Amino acid sequence: MERLQKVIAQTNIASRRQAEQMILDGRIKVNGVVVKELGTKVSKNDEILVDNKKIKLEKKIYLLMNKPTGYLVTTSDNKERRTVMDLLLDEYKGVRVYPVGRLDYDMAGLILLTNDGDLTLKLTNTNMIVEEEFFVRVQGVIIRKDMARIRKGIKLPKHGFIKPTEVNLIEHDKTNQSTLLRFVFKSTNNVPIKEMMKEYNYPSKNITRVGYDFLTLEGVKRGGYRALTVHEVRKLHSKQIKK
Repeated sequence: MERLQKVIAQTNIASRRQAEQMILDGRIKVNGVVVKELGTKVSKNDEILVDNKKIKLEKKIYLLMNKPTGYLVTTSDNKERRTVMDLLLDEYKGVRVYPVGRLDYDMAGLILLTNDGDLTLKLTNTNMIVEEEFFVRVQGVIIRKDMARIRKGIKLPKHGFIKPTEVNLIEHDKTNQSTLLRFVFKSTNNVPIKEMMKEYNYPSKNITRVGYDFLTLEGVKRGGYRALTVHEVRKLHSKQIKK
């Protein structure tokens, strides 16, 4: 059972606040009876009418995508650049799903898409701390002294103090003068990795998010996606916002 205004908001007819006003105005019927109580709860079997028109409840969709570089994390773009929505197959073309959080145009990796507004609000809340894992290829062969500096963190003018939870050196490529690093951050989304590595004089060449909380890219090819399991969805919903 869910509150009536929440169910109405899930259909994208109105926001939750607008739905509350519609209830107070007597515009909502449940099983043929006008409802004016904001605390009213309904089930999926109840018939809900808004202005005498039956509403259709959206099926909840949760997708984990492996975004390639060169795609915007948005539903549309006025410059007609490619977005993550262009990667969806026909089965999802007419479905209203939205990206959760951000991943820059020139970055690749794990991104979530859903039509669950409550989950999106929770995961993008500024007090929600989520552990994120990245593979970062930087220009230059990083020496031991600089690895120690990176582990200590750095203060950035626009972002404050940034310190990774973990940093591991994966590979030195002396032929191409580059280094592959693994970073783990406990963040509120949109970690400024490019700005951070630029300050250390090791500009990033490519960045891939390979982990988001307990989720990974295992089994999802670049440009592809999969549906989250019921267990994964419940686990995301159960996360607590830090106060």
